[in-house]
Amino acid sequence: MDWGMKNRFSRIIRPQDGRCLMLAVDHGYFLGPTERLEDARKTIAPLLPHADSLMLTRGILRNCVPAERDVPIVLRVSGGTSIIGEDLSKETITTSIEEAIKLNVSCLALSIFVGSKYEHQTLASLAKLVDEGEKYGIPVLAVTAVGKEMARDARYLGLACRIAAELGAHVVKTYYCENFEKVVEGCPVPLIIAGGKKLPELDALKLAYDSIQHGASGVDMGRNIWQSDHPVAMVKAVKAIVHNDADVKEAYNIFLKEREKTKTEPQKAPKALSQTASFD
Repeated sequence: MDWGMKNRFSRIIRPQDGRCLMLAVDHGYFLGPTERLEDARKTIAPLLPHADSLMLTRGILRNCVPAERDVPIVLRVSGGTSIIGEDLSKETITTSIEEAIKLNVSCLALSIFVGSKYEHQTLASLAKLVDEGEKYGIPVLAVTAVGKEMARDARYLGLACRIAAELGAHVVKTYYCENFEKVVEGCPVPLIIAGGKKLPELDALKLAYDSIQHGASGVDMGRNIWQSDHPVAMVKAVKAIVHNDADVKEAYNIFLKEREKTKTEPQKAPKALSQTASFD
């Protein structure tokens, strides 16, 4: 890596511990106004001081994140489909490298759909994006997007992650699974774990803990943080696992303690979201 690439990469994965806590708020690019992310500015604001970086689209970055805030940005540059479309895997690059440079992003993110109808299209897009990123010293994060027809097991995820790394991705976002160590062993770049659908807080903390214990470099959580009735308490608890080596019990106690400090009224329970594909 050249200096610029190393500098940007160090803003995503902390060199002090090799870990990261990314906040995923990019769901609207295919889901629209997702439950509790309808007003993205309101959702993001209280979480900004606690996340290492934000993963989002250029539209939400421009309109919902103050330019004065020094938070590393992982910019989603793929899309082109919606939850009501015929095939979520038919993604393409939707944001230019010039736009990413203007926005001063630290990393570019793109989904790949290994095993889908549009596998070739998304893998070719990844290779193209890596070439563009290398020109300007911007690392690329590949997201191993998984549809409901794909098994989230070590064999499939190991295949998808390795292909992403082979095509030049500097970091890969994937899912935690049984025998996750095999996925880590087969992938020469850091792996970040997606939070996926909303879980009870204790279960989400266990997911984060197990991921770190079995070789992940961090987590990129969205719904398991901002769909919690107490999102700030939750992000602090996850951060304790990622950066302070807290175990599940310690992290949950942090959540409970921080929850008591929160004076705001809990929101209504989130509506069920379509699980056709998961991206956080």
